[in-house]
Amino acid sequence: MLSGLSVFVIAIVILALIFDFINGFHDTANSIATTVATRVLPARIAILMAACLNFVGALVSTNVAKTISSGLVSGAVPEYLIMIAIIGAIIWNLITWYLGIPSSSSHALIGSLIGTVIVYSFSFKQVIWSGVLFKVILPFLASPIIGFIVGFLVMRFLFWALSRLSQYIVNKWFSKLQILSAAFMAYSHGNNDAQKSMGIITFALINAEILATNAGIPLWVKVACAIAMFLGTSVGGWRIIKTMGNKMIKLQPINGFAAETAAAVVIQAASAIGAPVSTTHIISSSIMGVGAAKRRSAVNWSLAKSLVYAWVVTLPVTAVIGGTITLVVKLFM
Repeated sequence: MLSGLSVFVIAIVILALIFDFINGFHDTANSIATTVATRVLPARIAILMAACLNFVGALVSTNVAKTISSGLVSGAVPEYLIMIAIIGAIIWNLITWYLGIPSSSSHALIGSLIGTVIVYSFSFKQVIWSGVLFKVILPFLASPIIGFIVGFLVMRFLFWALSRLSQYIVNKWFSKLQILSAAFMAYSHGNNDAQKSMGIITFALINAEILATNAGIPLWVKVACAIAMFLGTSVGGWRIIKTMGNKMIKLQPINGFAAETAAAVVIQAASAIGAPVSTTHIISSSIMGVGAAKRRSAVNWSLAKSLVYAWVVTLPVTAVIGGTITLVVKLFM
């Protein structure tokens, strides 16, 4: 399985799996924060469910991994640059996790990779800007808006369809249905997010000429990344769970169901076209949309504004982190 791998490539594989592990506990809140907040499931059971379905989702498709492995940077790059890109993303993930900010692991990795390549080559030419625009920037701008709109519409529809039922009946049924929506969201998270690490490992293998450009994602890469995501998710990201589940809006089971279902549908659509979107952005904006459907004041807009600021700065900040580490390494080489 590892025949022909250099020490650098093995180090990249290890770092990518560490990134995947951190992504798991950093983004656990994406799929189960609303379920925990509404007390539909105990936190430990919700996390275990999310871990299992993240694992399953990670094995299903490779469209996003192909974008990461071949759609953002052209030509060969030194293997240590890929290591730096992963390290830069890990640094940002740990900072935002510590602060309880649900930022994008996907954009952290992509931003760091772009920054390292630009500083290494002292040029913008090696970055495939059309790929960055259509596969990263446009989904980055569109997906939270779509998540908000879909969350708003799903919640409005449910209000209309269930207006004759008592609150007791609605809570009783949606306490069960929210388990299904959380499972769908967890599966969708694994289906998109675990593929980033698959893509970066495959990029390293292609870059080292160990794997042909059109060979696809090796099975062992899929399994290793799925396991890393499973283990990370099983740890649980409590800081971000509190932000997502308790601070943004006051949630009832029907609200959690609407937000999770809306977000999962948007993520599945992005995964189908190979767009490495932020599951964090989408579920956060879906929760905002659900809250706005109840009433405008139901959303903690001050917190929402802070989250959007964090989303906007992730790409440039991680590009600077990756670029700075690259510059330091070049100075001492």
